[in-house]
Amino acid sequence: TPSLRALLPDPRGLKDMECAATRILQAVTGRERIAIFADYDVDGACSAALLLDWLAALGRGATLYVPDRLTEGYGPNAPAMTRLANDHDLIICVDCGTMAHEALAAATQADVVVLDHHLGGETLPPALAIVNPNRQDEDGGLGHLCAAGVVFLLLVEANRQGRGQGTQGPDLMTLLDLVALATVADVAPLLGVNRAFVRQGLKVMASRSRPGLRTLSDIARLDSAPRAYHLGYVIGPRINAGGRIGAADMGARLLATRDEAEADAFATRLDLLNTERREIEAAVRASALAQAETRGTDSPLAWAAGDGWHPGVIGIAAARLKEATNRPAV
Repeated sequence: TPSLRALLPDPRGLKDMECAATRILQAVTGRERIAIFADYDVDGACSAALLLDWLAALGRGATLYVPDRLTEGYGPNAPAMTRLANDHDLIICVDCGTMAHEALAAATQADVVVLDHHLGGETLPPALAIVNPNRQDEDGGLGHLCAAGVVFLLLVEANRQGRGQGTQGPDLMTLLDLVALATVADVAPLLGVNRAFVRQGLKVMASRSRPGLRTLSDIARLDSAPRAYHLGYVIGPRINAGGRIGAADMGARLLATRDEAEADAFATRLDLLNTERREIEAAVRASALAQAETRGTDSPLAWAAGDGWHPGVIGIAAARLKEATNRPAV
């Protein structure tokens, strides 16, 4: 019976948390221009949608930027950060940024806050605040959080600071559907507060109050109360499909929208992209397995290569090759 009351940690236990929340609140109250730079997977989409939801409840918006997997790769890049910094006062990087030294250094015209969970290096990039339980100088006690979990703790701290200034922030419990989805889809271990996130988030999702998730669930023919299985194998892959082979920001926009028509359009497109992704993946997987079998599966490594294989599915294909051969796979 995990409960948030019992398991939610003090956000201030994470380094740079107070600074990050203070700066974001300052941008809200000062009506500054805010940009959100997010990863293209489910965790990045949920993290961005959490911030967009929270900002919308306070009457503020933000520019969403999600890099293209094929042309930009993972995480912040210098050209994109330079452009964003020229047009915004604050850039919030979610589910990325901890290792992006060159890219963050390029954002000279704006403050940068990083909310991430990926393992950090010995040195941190130049940023106003880097909140990450897997920084080298953290104790790792919250290392099981996904990025959306880190963002949720940031919003807890921001709401707390806002109350101290006489401002009532939005109800964060209504956002737990996003935290639960990210936690399961990012394969974060269900330890500690993660269990409470998923338990409570499934209840929120069952209320069907978020247009994007409601529409996507209907298109996927999910006709029962959602369970963790549905987050990992029904909802998650469809949201991921945009980042793998379609428009990288589609998942985040689906999760954040309150417009029914827009939600329907995004969900329909993501469902079609997921079908296409499965077909592409199946072809690459079959070709890779055939190569590995031709070479023989008694070597210590399984590997395969092919011109034209889609970069968005080769990671999945490598995982299937590993499972089929019981060998490390490339």
